[in-house]
Amino acid sequence: MKLKFTKMHGAGNDFVLIDDRDGHVPWEDHFLMAALASRRTGIGCEGVILVQHSDKADFRMRFLNPDGTEVEMCGNGARCAAAFANRIGASGTALTMETMCGLVDAQLNDKGACVWMPEPVKKNYGLELKVGEETIRGDFLVMGVPHFVVQVPNVSAVDVQGLGRALRLHPAFAPDGTNVDFVTFRAPNRMTMRTYERGVEAESGACGTGAVACAVVAVETAGFTLPTQVKMPSGCDLIIDGDWRHNKCTGLTLTGPVKFVYTGEVELDDLDMSGEID
Repeated sequence: MKLKFTKMHGAGNDFVLIDDRDGHVPWEDHFLMAALASRRTGIGCEGVILVQHSDKADFRMRFLNPDGTEVEMCGNGARCAAAFANRIGASGTALTMETMCGLVDAQLNDKGACVWMPEPVKKNYGLELKVGEETIRGDFLVMGVPHFVVQVPNVSAVDVQGLGRALRLHPAFAPDGTNVDFVTFRAPNRMTMRTYERGVEAESGACGTGAVACAVVAVETAGFTLPTQVKMPSGCDLIIDGDWRHNKCTGLTLTGPVKFVYTGEVELDDLDMSGEID
């Protein structure tokens, strides 16, 4: 089976996007989707995004991690999905997409794409966790997907792979685990961030939901105000905006660049299904 795809990135987060409005993509085959996402033997990406038919919105965004598992939300993925849906005629420049988190609004603009994010829930600030001989303090919240935000003096010096994986798999976050964001706050309202991403099982090029999680923590605990600018490892900036009401952040938006990289066609039957996942 041949499948047409488009490669995109949002602020350094790279994705494979597929028009699946006819429902022909075997997305429930997680091994096949993982093979598609593999960087050495497939196309290579941090997520496979399907634009599908929806009875509730302009389209449904179905997001699959590089290991083939489906997750509720991806901020940069949603921004890329909005631009892709507009290009294939599935939506206008102002649109609504159906996700596992519910309906998500988006707007294409001169800065790229803006999405309205789910409200932060299950907040647990000042959480202290034991990792080996070290105690790590951080703030937990769910932005559609779980994030553990750890403030550090310098994100460049952090062992994202080692410490990030230990925290991602920490028993405190069982059974599903969490994404882990290492962030350095810089005044006024600027920060840098690196993320160990669940499902990617490595550092990601960027993380939209993580950027929003860090901004929420900064506003609610460190005196930041909105809008706040978050610099990604790629060098791109994401802008988080919204309202500060009753001592909490609401109406959050995520804005940043989206880029079309290339289009292509892949033969699914030829993908390596040996089980190697990046």
